[in-house]
Amino acid sequence: MDLCHVDETGFALTLPTSRSWGPIGVPLRVPYAAPQGRRLNVIGGYFSHGPQAGTFEFASFASLPKSRSKQAEQSVSQRAAEQDLAVEDVGVIDSEVFLGFVWHLAGRPGDASAGWRRERPLVVVVDNYQAHRSDRVKAELPKLHAADIYLCYLPAYTPELSDIEPIWHDVKYHHLTERSHAKLGDLKRAAENALLRKRLELRQRAAETAPLLC
Repeated sequence: MDLCHVDETGFALTLPTSRSWGPIGVPLRVPYAAPQGRRLNVIGGYFSHGPQAGTFEFASFASLPKSRSKQAEQSVSQRAAEQDLAVEDVGVIDSEVFLGFVWHLAGRPGDASAGWRRERPLVVVVDNYQAHRSDRVKAELPKLHAADIYLCYLPAYTPELSDIEPIWHDVKYHHLTERSHAKLGDLKRAAENALLRKRLELRQRAAETAPLLC
């Protein structure tokens, strides 16, 4: 079977800075950008076991601040443009997005028939976030099971049991050298580039260890 760990994380405009370096005698200053409702949310899936082991997929969605104009309400496209974003970059990770991501990880084609089924069972490990346990998700379970896809819920307050947690931590603290961004568009590009580098690293590591498992 395939085993995939799915989780969500968020990136703030100014990320935590635990340590850094610079010329001796020159203070290092990291500018602070107030969030003001701005945040980048990412959903990711990491295959830890099976033929797809080492595969890492993700999708990001920007959360915009509410319109601050007192004269006229700004449209989503206007608020997105102020943050150097396109309208399609904006969204929330709800149950619909979660389910769509699970089907994507499962490899279901866009034109798949109603009876489509995976070649191997897929177990998706998730936490107890509301978007994972909603009525919408419960209603989808029969279709998922028919396609040989199963959700496995972790015990409460046990994020350490998810193999994707170390990936989030490594990306946030070691792959994002620029620790503060003025606009969401800059943060989105930096975070996605860091996630892409991490994806390549995971693939290379899986390729190196695959012969040892034979």
